[in-house]
Amino acid sequence: MAVNVETIGTLERRVTMAVPVDQIERQVDARLKKLARDVKMPGFRPGKVPLKLVAQQYGPQVRSEVLGDAVQSAFSDAMKEANLRVAGYPKIEKKDGSDESALEFSATFEVYPEVKLGDITSALVERPQVSVDDAAIERTLEVLRKQRVRYEPAARAAQPGDRVTVDFEGRIDGVAFAGGKAEGFAFVLGEKRMLPEFEAAVSGMAAGETKTFEMRFPDDYQGKEVAGKTAEFTLTLNEISEPQLPAVDAEFAKTLGVADGDLDKMRAEIRANVEREVKKRVDARVKQQALQALIDSTPLEVPKSLVEMESRQLVERAAADLQSRGLKIEKLPFDPAAFESSAKRRVALGLIIAELARAEGLQPKPAQVRALVEQEAQSYESPAEVVRWFYMQPERLSEMEGLALESNVVDWVLAKAKVSDKPMAFEELMGAGE
Repeated sequence: MAVNVETIGTLERRVTMAVPVDQIERQVDARLKKLARDVKMPGFRPGKVPLKLVAQQYGPQVRSEVLGDAVQSAFSDAMKEANLRVAGYPKIEKKDGSDESALEFSATFEVYPEVKLGDITSALVERPQVSVDDAAIERTLEVLRKQRVRYEPAARAAQPGDRVTVDFEGRIDGVAFAGGKAEGFAFVLGEKRMLPEFEAAVSGMAAGETKTFEMRFPDDYQGKEVAGKTAEFTLTLNEISEPQLPAVDAEFAKTLGVADGDLDKMRAEIRANVEREVKKRVDARVKQQALQALIDSTPLEVPKSLVEMESRQLVERAAADLQSRGLKIEKLPFDPAAFESSAKRRVALGLIIAELARAEGLQPKPAQVRALVEQEAQSYESPAEVVRWFYMQPERLSEMEGLALESNVVDWVLAKAKVSDKPMAFEELMGAGE
């Protein structure tokens, strides 16, 4: 077998392979003879089917399998001989050759880039310093109360915070349009589920009242058929319910998992959960900066094939996430190109982390992985069962191993980069409205 490797780009390579015809024929013949021992055909006992009939029925399939195996073997041998690491899958094409004694193929593929770790000693990483004070606990308690809000009928005009039930029908130029009509539709004023003009029209109305108003859809509205157009709506307000927050008492504490209803114990558990969440978010911000410092200091060209594969995986995850929320994804456009930027970053980061782990010996120890699993399990009611679940799910455990490796990489970066502590308000870290 003759092998020739040529460079056609920074990472692209092409290999030309020649597979001897007589080698293919011998393997095809051998496989057909083996197949004939067990194949079943009407009118023949097992093992007594003439080889000629076996070849007629199974020959093309067997030849295709033999040829595929031979080309794959030749490609693997060529990669070992040239000491090349293939990224993604090769594109293999048959070549028209004049040599009848051999079949020629070309394989176009990409190789992994050489990763040269950069200098991160000048990188800046800001570590948020956040205090979990009593005010933060009370704000969190208020969020928990709002999550358990009840709505009671209100005999007054609708106002922000109320849950209203309405019937409406919209028309554009006198013609009804898709999605412009509903009956018994409920939403909470002020949650911005509806367009501002629609909520403004409902505010101040009384139950049983009907009004007509005009509303212009934004130019970038998701419903392209009505974007930028003005519709006339007829709206009837059926019901108004006002929010009733639960009192902070023993019964409320029990809904949070405090069996005896002790309020001091409830606040202590809330504080522990908030402190855990704060640490998680601080670590996430530091990690993002540390990993970005690695990317910025280690520029490299990433294989297009790996970026395409990663983009497809991101599409699948996004679709699965939406589906798990009960959304129908058949009509949603999932363009892998929209995920290309994120995919490229993830591929680059994966290559850098792999090289850094190899060069600096940063692979996580089993005890470190176990500690991460136990830490993750603390947010569940039965931590011990969650830990067992992780160790029974190889895929999930692999994810924790990856997180442990990233943790080691972040620690390595922080030991070399310039790290400064930055005071940050609790609200800023947690995000508005959380």
